[in-house]
Amino acid sequence: MKRFRSTIKLSSTEAILAFFSLSPSDAERAGVRRPLLRFLFVFIFAFVASFVSSQAADKKIVFVAGPQSHGPGEHEHRAGCILLKSCLDKIQGVTSVVYSNGWPHDPDAFDGADSIVIYADGGGGHPALQDDHLQQLDALMKKGVGLVCFFYTNEPTTEKGEKEFINWIGGCFEINRSVNPHWNADFKSFPKHPIANGVKPFSIRDEWYFYMRFRDGMRGGPLVRLFPILSAVPPESTMSRPDGAHEGNPDVREAVKRGELQHVAWACERADGGRGFGFTGAHFHKNWGDENFRKIVLNAILWTAKAEVPADGVQSTVTTEELGQNLDSKGRRK
Repeated sequence: MKRFRSTIKLSSTEAILAFFSLSPSDAERAGVRRPLLRFLFVFIFAFVASFVSSQAADKKIVFVAGPQSHGPGEHEHRAGCILLKSCLDKIQGVTSVVYSNGWPHDPDAFDGADSIVIYADGGGGHPALQDDHLQQLDALMKKGVGLVCFFYTNEPTTEKGEKEFINWIGGCFEINRSVNPHWNADFKSFPKHPIANGVKPFSIRDEWYFYMRFRDGMRGGPLVRLFPILSAVPPESTMSRPDGAHEGNPDVREAVKRGELQHVAWACERADGGRGFGFTGAHFHKNWGDENFRKIVLNAILWTAKAEVPADGVQSTVTTEELGQNLDSKGRRK
């Protein structure tokens, strides 16, 4: 302890010498010149500063919120992203930014991103399928950046995007296979996974997509792992609509009749080191007010960014007033 107290009074050069148990005279006798000592100090200082900076750097989350869609309280892309950002802003070591009305025009928008969250309409209007956006995402995925897709964003097209999304997040909605009914999903148990930390059984009505197209039938390749996160058994009422591209088909009807468990949220670890998360809920904006619904998503965002997920999950509070903020001006439903 005495030696430590004495060294803090030394000059920078002397401190380095003391660290190596060398006195200035010893160094001179050893042929170590003062310019070299200064160089060593600068080198060591720069190395330590760089190491500390890399350890303390914030995890950056980039939200891409799609343009206005559907009626009031539905597909509230911007309001949903801003609400989740406000929850993440309370977490030390995490920073986030929301780009509204579709793909960001800023060419540097994704610089330094640890995870990208897309909440928008899908299909042919999917923001990731326009122009060269798939190529942009591909370059980011190869760097190990995480990807989170909410609700309709899980639906690319079979002609464009399906292969990429299955690789990036482990699965997607497939036209003429998957279905999108509104139903009350009862989530009774959860896997041992950081995304499920602190989540308690809950039941909530949403437009939960199911019978999704997963990579190798929910089995990963040798370097890809898939994890079902939210699973429930759809009631027979989900098959009340006639067959259609989104409504139903013989295969899904048989699966429902057999009472098969359907995965409506899942996670994957990719071969490139990145992580993905698909979440088919969030048609109704009010559902962000449910603590468990919200916690699953906040946990997933941290996990895809390779940030530590608290043992009890992300703690957050959202008031009724906060739920009503930043909503799109859609007028009344006709």
